[in-house]
Amino acid sequence: MSLEVDIRHRLGAFSIEAAFSASKGVTALFGRSGSGKTSLINIIAGLIRPQSGRLAFNGDVLFEGDNRVFVPAHRRRFGYVFQEARLFPHLSVRHNLGYGRWFARRSHGGADFNRIVDLLGVKALLDRAPSNLSGGEKQRIAIGRALLSNPRLLLMDEPMAALDEERKAEILPYLERLRDEADIPIIYVSHSVAEVARLATRVIILENGRVSASGDAATILSQPSSTISRREAGAVIDGIVEETGAEHQITLVRAGTAAIRVPHLDAAIGKGVRMHIAARDVMLATSRPEGLSALNILPATIIEIGEPAQGMVDVRLDCGGVTIVSRITILSRDMLGLHAGKSVHAIIKSVALDL
Repeated sequence: MSLEVDIRHRLGAFSIEAAFSASKGVTALFGRSGSGKTSLINIIAGLIRPQSGRLAFNGDVLFEGDNRVFVPAHRRRFGYVFQEARLFPHLSVRHNLGYGRWFARRSHGGADFNRIVDLLGVKALLDRAPSNLSGGEKQRIAIGRALLSNPRLLLMDEPMAALDEERKAEILPYLERLRDEADIPIIYVSHSVAEVARLATRVIILENGRVSASGDAATILSQPSSTISRREAGAVIDGIVEETGAEHQITLVRAGTAAIRVPHLDAAIGKGVRMHIAARDVMLATSRPEGLSALNILPATIIEIGEPAQGMVDVRLDCGGVTIVSRITILSRDMLGLHAGKSVHAIIKSVALDL
């Protein structure tokens, strides 16, 4: 399953010129407000007709400017989840979900209702009215409605932008499960590094309507840019839950051969998790320190040291087969005599880890 995008479009003084491809998993369109993310996803959805270029999904041409081909939105079979849930207030949750199934019956058959209800954890909500749902619950219903329309592709335009941090924490595990279990590509619009680090397989960075970088999430999010600040850049690491201690509420995650301790996760042993470790949260020591509150003191080897910028350097480390990035001052680099190949210890506070 593959989406191929190569379009050009002008909106007043603003223009979009973007070319990229997306396949199974989550492809994040990432950028600051005004970078063209929503306009681009609306072009993919068929809500905006671009002026030139080509758009195709699985070999089906949806738009081709030269040959005047334009498939309207209702014939593309793409699901769309907006920033606001946009549920029908006069219908119960069950009937809001049923609207998606009704749409699917008109085309290519509906997805299994019970499977989607279980996937999103909304069985207990089926008889409620939308007015009695939290923001996170409303968004889960909106996602379920889109999935039950049996889409070939799911488009999500900042679905957590209107939620507070507590509601975001509630819905993120369901989005991860959707990524892992739903067999359809997802285009996910966001300006949040934390969301993209948790969810994305591939990242497309948009700046002023242009693609400035693209690649796998781990590579793109480790590199500071005009869109990803030095404060936000860091390592994206996939690991497996190995152990959870009830007494101290600490979960042990295994990544490569490295054992990383994080605050308690409500996750089963063996479950895959993704961590985002900001480079600014990683300290370095040339010998193993003692008497620290930090729980993660990981033996590491320096892979490379980046070019200095604003008095700082990024040090790329091999920690048991996974790559972690540490940002330190030039003074610290020189005082510790750091160089590629040197053995060090990476020190990470457990509470600094984003999961």
